[in-house]
Amino acid sequence: MGGIALLARQAGHTVTGSDASVYPPMSTQLEEAGIRLVEGYEPVHLQPAPDMVVVGNAMSRGNPAVEYMLDNGLPYTSGPQWLSEHILKDRWVLAASGTHGKTTTAAMLAWILEDAGMAPGFLIGGIPKNFGLSARSGDSPFFVVEADEYDTAFFDKRSKFVHYRPRTLILNNLEFDHADIFDDLAMIQRQFHHLVRIIPGNGLLIAPADDQALQEVLEMGRWTPLETLGPGGQWQAELLHEDGSAFEVLLEDKSCGTVNWTLTGDHNVRNALASIAAARHAGVPVGIAIEALAKFENVKRRMELRGEVNGIRLYDDFAHHPTAIETTLNGLRRNTGDARIIAVLEPRSNTMRMGIHADSLPASLEEADQVLIFSPASLEWDAHGVFAPMGAKAEIYDSTQAIVERITTRARSGDTILVMSNGGFEGIHQRILNALESSQER
Repeated sequence: MGGIALLARQAGHTVTGSDASVYPPMSTQLEEAGIRLVEGYEPVHLQPAPDMVVVGNAMSRGNPAVEYMLDNGLPYTSGPQWLSEHILKDRWVLAASGTHGKTTTAAMLAWILEDAGMAPGFLIGGIPKNFGLSARSGDSPFFVVEADEYDTAFFDKRSKFVHYRPRTLILNNLEFDHADIFDDLAMIQRQFHHLVRIIPGNGLLIAPADDQALQEVLEMGRWTPLETLGPGGQWQAELLHEDGSAFEVLLEDKSCGTVNWTLTGDHNVRNALASIAAARHAGVPVGIAIEALAKFENVKRRMELRGEVNGIRLYDDFAHHPTAIETTLNGLRRNTGDARIIAVLEPRSNTMRMGIHADSLPASLEEADQVLIFSPASLEWDAHGVFAPMGAKAEIYDSTQAIVERITTRARSGDTILVMSNGGFEGIHQRILNALESSQER
């Protein structure tokens, strides 16, 4: 929604926005764009009546602003619908979808097109450091969008991505998630197939060859050429460094060049292959895409180094699913070697709070040397019971201040602190860094 607000502002509209909790980096870029933010959902925020109310999918019936909007007959639409009608119409849309890696892959793809001189528009669920903003209209037919499977709005229960009508579609991976709106994996697969059904015959599908859930989606029917990646696929990577910081790109077993970049992890190597394939479909030679990735800077809050104090490095990561947590930690372990990793986790997403993946969490955190879990009263499962098999390695806290204090007394030079949450986490990242600074001064 923040990105859509930016696009509307760039189109010349006066834009205001309401939210329950606005925090950086999104709040900062919105304010810098001249978008006024207000806290909460009061009818007065819709006075005088706007020309259009763009309703986010977190809004539901009973919300005071929603009820006022309906009672007074104000014109309204969803974010995806507004985007489709006002920005994406007549554009070549390149979409990155999947349970994991959408944001990073979309950012990679947008940067490749940008570096190739194609000036794409984009809408990404984070802030790519190469651009410094999460959305822009662009000056060419090309538009890159992060394509989310979550539902559109309280009045439109289709997945958001069906509104985008991409010509080039990346299907990164598929697992069960969003348990608050989907009953099982099959329901999500059906939504993904709705997306596959609208890709034109002159478009392109890009998918891993070894993802069973996606293969089942494609077996429901497809009418578009498919390029596969990963083991058994047309696009493959041969690691030159174990941590994924250098790899050779292979297409049909022929070398296309070598990526040397700052990212690590098998998941990012896969994201890179997908973005290279998608860019090639839009006309970017593979060699040019490889050169662009050497200059790629990741998205804020995706393994973002927030600071270093006395040899202690603190990273911020958006991981909020066991698979993403495990993949992130595995990549970090390859980079740090035997150095100690302290993982801090906030189970914040709706699915995490419901406990759908709780039993998988201990195994996903295995690579960490110490795990500190934030377990507020709103958590719907017993964190002490779930993490009991990890013994003394896992510690449960009901306050972020207690976590800050524990890390301050325990961390030592050479440690890596990995903070994982899909929210603001009460500003714990900077609080830890400040506390470490203060402890060093004493």
